[in-house]
Amino acid sequence: MCAVDDDNNYTRKIMIQIWFRAAPAVLLTSLLLTAGPVSEARAQEGAGTVRLRVQSHEAPLAGAEIRSGRTGALTDEQGRAVLRLPAGNRVISAGMIGYATSNTRLDVTAGMDTSLVVTLEEEAIETEGVVVVSTRTGRRIEEESVRVEVIGREEIEEKMLMTPGDISMMLNETSGLRVQTTSPSLGGANVRIQGLRGRYTQILSDGLPLYGGQSGALGMLQIPPMDLAQVEVIKGVASALYGASALGGVINLISRRPADERELLLNQTTRGGTDAILWSSGDLSERWGYTFLGSGHRQSMHDVSGDGWADLPGYHRAVVRPRLFWNDGAGRSLFLTVGGTAENREGGTLSGRTTPAGTAYREALDTRRMDAGLVGRMLLGGDRLLSVHASATGQRHEHFFGDMRERDLHGTAFGEVALTGRDRGHTWVVGATLQHEAYEPRDVPRFDYTYTIPSLFVQDEASPVEWATIAASGRLDVHSEYGSFFNPRLSVLLRPGGEWNARASVGTGYFAPTPFTEETEVFGLSPVEPLDGISVERAWSASLDLGRTFGDFEVNGTLFGSEVRDPLMLRRIGDGRVELFNAAEPTRAHGTDLLVRFHGEPFHVTAAYTYTRATEQEPRRGARRAVPLTPRHAAGTVGMWEAEDAGRIGVELYYTGRQELEDNPYRDKSRPYVILGFFAERRIGRIRVFLNAENLLDARQTRFDPLLLRARAPEGPWTTDAWAPLEGRTFNGGVRLEF
Repeated sequence: MCAVDDDNNYTRKIMIQIWFRAAPAVLLTSLLLTAGPVSEARAQEGAGTVRLRVQSHEAPLAGAEIRSGRTGALTDEQGRAVLRLPAGNRVISAGMIGYATSNTRLDVTAGMDTSLVVTLEEEAIETEGVVVVSTRTGRRIEEESVRVEVIGREEIEEKMLMTPGDISMMLNETSGLRVQTTSPSLGGANVRIQGLRGRYTQILSDGLPLYGGQSGALGMLQIPPMDLAQVEVIKGVASALYGASALGGVINLISRRPADERELLLNQTTRGGTDAILWSSGDLSERWGYTFLGSGHRQSMHDVSGDGWADLPGYHRAVVRPRLFWNDGAGRSLFLTVGGTAENREGGTLSGRTTPAGTAYREALDTRRMDAGLVGRMLLGGDRLLSVHASATGQRHEHFFGDMRERDLHGTAFGEVALTGRDRGHTWVVGATLQHEAYEPRDVPRFDYTYTIPSLFVQDEASPVEWATIAASGRLDVHSEYGSFFNPRLSVLLRPGGEWNARASVGTGYFAPTPFTEETEVFGLSPVEPLDGISVERAWSASLDLGRTFGDFEVNGTLFGSEVRDPLMLRRIGDGRVELFNAAEPTRAHGTDLLVRFHGEPFHVTAAYTYTRATEQEPRRGARRAVPLTPRHAAGTVGMWEAEDAGRIGVELYYTGRQELEDNPYRDKSRPYVILGFFAERRIGRIRVFLNAENLLDARQTRFDPLLLRARAPEGPWTTDAWAPLEGRTFNGGVRLEF
């Protein structure tokens, strides 16, 4: 009883610290802008006059920005503006913070006046320094200078039929992303973006770090996709936009909004997995709305290969997340979220079975996570948008590695204030953030740390000509432990004509060292030496993107490259001990993404290919090698037929090429494998019945080699790295009930 009380007191103490440190999270000191209306161009021969009135639902909009090429103006109190333009066919753009941009083509006649009325629709945009850049300045995705990969609701629903309990399959089947199993015993996994290690990937929820400043290997395995409206992915170094934790990229999970919907999903797999998810949303009043997600998930330990070791770990998990939304219809809104997750996960030998040493081995992890966040926004004077973000997260873990126990508490507090505006053809953002990270391990106290990171950021976007947009951003972080870091980013969007578009980006970033790597996820921190003399990892990345639409076809190709200097690596030093160190040689990655989409109702086809060449220093000998568990070639295609009132049928095929392996006694390189799947959903009134057949060819690592080692590794684990699926051929099915 005393031990339980100690744990509870310890947890309460740290949670109180986290929540109180979140209070002073933001300080935006001052903002001074001198802005004036763009002067009307002098009348010239061969020019005409365009008289505009900009409104929203019959009410005039003052301060809206009107542009055509380099000529611009702001509307007056009556929503009126006048442009003097050269004769010919012109594109006139009308935009204002809080409203969707409107583009209108107009024939301008020399010496004549033309009247134009433009109606702008209100648009909910988020404008802060840690969300996907596609919403930072309120631009549509096709107008963004940075390439943003968007997973829409339709695709989310498709993957939800396959894995209703988590988002791992949805991310793994996205071009340029790879979900890598980090802990085969417990099924832990992280997301590698364009060949970079998974610890560099930041997972956000509505722009908030609700899963911690540095998302753990089990974070995405505890997120049901039912309440997601879309997922936005930025690949490559993004520290200039999102801070230190986004060295490899950002995955932002955008939640669904209230829509008077209620749904219950029940799912069962042939491997002993069960999911039950309740979703509800609606309006509480004219201004208030809500959404609610509640789910329970169970998986029994399952030995697919028959060697007495659980290829699928067992778990019991419960998730609850209510959200509240307020909007006064006049440019002010508030979003509140609270979430809780409780999970007990267990792996290792099955009851009555043993390892090759003749002993039982149990690995387990109990997780308790609570979080809360808010997003507020308010229009100021018609052309300024003030936004406030704040969140706090606490996670408690109890991890067992055989007889060894490790308990810890992770805490993250975050706050931000940002101001967005438009002046003289520029869309700018300025803001400040404060992030607090705390880690307190009870059983390995040498690794405890507390980081406080205040930041200032700025971004400016401009279109010097109709077919080009330039975005420059910079962020200054003052890290309490490692000093100050300034990270710039420059992006360019070119639309030379027709349906072509080209994007180029380059940026720098940094990553503050922690003891959490893919290797320490497997055996814990007890065998790891203290982090003495470890320095910050620095990186740069660049990308070139070219795309075009051809009617129902969309084609996009990306060239990417990155380099991480002083990368943190792990090596054995004897007696079962390991140490983390900064490698002398950088980690480099380059490659290409190719993506083709066809959307011609009722058929949808997506095909993707990724080439990745990633190399790093070998920890013991110092020679360069291919980064382990990074396939050079990966390809996939998904075809689907869909009729809204009837259902959908789909087929998917994925190829994964060879991978370099490390410390694997059975082989140096993996074998390539193919995943074939089939899914179907039938709608009958308010009921939808679904069936999914995953991995029909039974591609499975244990068909080629054992997962278990012949002898336990010096630092503790009993398994090799997972380079292919472990669960093999699996079927799942269930029902979705709308009520």
